[in-house]
Amino acid sequence: MEDILVPIGVTAMLFVALPWVILHYVTRWKTAATLTSGDEALLEELYQLARRLDERMDTVERLVAADNPDFRPARVLADKDTDNQKLRELDRLLAETRLADKGGISK
Repeated sequence: MEDILVPIGVTAMLFVALPWVILHYVTRWKTAATLTSGDEALLEELYQLARRLDERMDTVERLVAADNPDFRPARVLADKDTDNQKLRELDRLLAETRLADKGGISK
């Protein structure tokens, strides 16, 4: 009886258990590496919030500069091309993502 159970057990472990474990962890790895739709929505919301806050800072700096001609903003200026290069790249990527989502194109 033992001569039959050992080969059946080893065969089951080789052809069932081992692939199951490998596929299980590959699936876990793939789902952990991607952003969910909730994550993407949160990132979009945070991006929009950052843009609104940046516009507000510009307004505050303009008001302070109008009252005090010696005022120099200590932050990155919104009207400089070098400062806005990464922001334009992010805008382009977001536009591509929106087009892909609307068109039903999967990445």
